[in-house]
Amino acid sequence: MTVAAARCLILTPTISSSSAVLRLPRIARRRPLSCSASPLAVFATMESPPEGYRTNVGICLADPTLTKIFSASRIDIPTAWQMPQGGIDPGEEPRAAAIRELREETGVRSAEVVAEAPNWLKYDFPADVKDKLNARWGTNWKGQAQKWFLFRLTGGDDEINLMGDGSEKPEFSEWAWMTPQQVIEKAVDFKKPVYKETLKHFAPYLQSDPTASS
Repeated sequence: MTVAAARCLILTPTISSSSAVLRLPRIARRRPLSCSASPLAVFATMESPPEGYRTNVGICLADPTLTKIFSASRIDIPTAWQMPQGGIDPGEEPRAAAIRELREETGVRSAEVVAEAPNWLKYDFPADVKDKLNARWGTNWKGQAQKWFLFRLTGGDDEINLMGDGSEKPEFSEWAWMTPQQVIEKAVDFKKPVYKETLKHFAPYLQSDPTASS
């Protein structure tokens, strides 16, 4: 797989859905998210986010052929690879938050929304992660309730810029296109159940990788 370093680019907004052009929302402050490997994974799915959990969006960015998925290594924890994600600001719609987070974390503006997971997916923070993040945020979240979106990149790889759009501190040091199974395998343990459920839902929209070994 190709691994590219961050590059700084100036891009033109062109994110769209299949039915209409989606205007990019305002740039809003978001809180950094850390992750840590842990054998603990508490997972659930529901129609609305539960109390006590930080509302969050997850972004499954597929390549133009809908064959492979974007995953990136965190600057603060290089062994932790993940798909982009981030908190939903007060009054912000999940889809708008996903478009914003995609732009802020990857610099991507040329993409279309392919699908939205029907339910919220919830995971609990392991104890050490919970203490660290709540101390940083001044909160008492049990974990995160996430709404996931599948995007298809409509531009080229050169549009991916790990410096983001310049509005936030970069989170990733390198990135790669991976098969769904590789994305799951590279994720920290407490995110694996959510990743499995997310990619299971998006599987009908993704294409088989003809270069993958059987």
